[in-house]
Amino acid sequence: MNSNQEQNNEETMDIEKINSEEIKIDEQSIESEDSYKFGWSNYSEITNGRFAMLGFLAIILIELISQKSFLNWAGIF
Repeated sequence: MNSNQEQNNEETMDIEKINSEEIKIDEQSIESEDSYKFGWSNYSEITNGRFAMLGFLAIILIELISQKSFLNWAGIF
C-alpha cells in the first residue's frame, strides 16, 4: 500500500512538471481572436452564430407561448 502512495506521488509530480514546463500559451494568438476584423473571420463567425442561436430560441419561445407555428404567428401563412 505504501508503494502505491509513492507511485501516485510520482505521477502527480510528473503531471505538475508537464503542466508547468511543456504547456505554454501563445499570448499573441489569444489577443488576435478577440479583436474585430473586417470580412470573414473567426470573430465574425462566432458573433453571427450566437445571434442565430438567439433568433432560433426566440422562434421556439414564440411557438411555445402562442401555441401557433412561427409562420402562422407572423402572418406568412
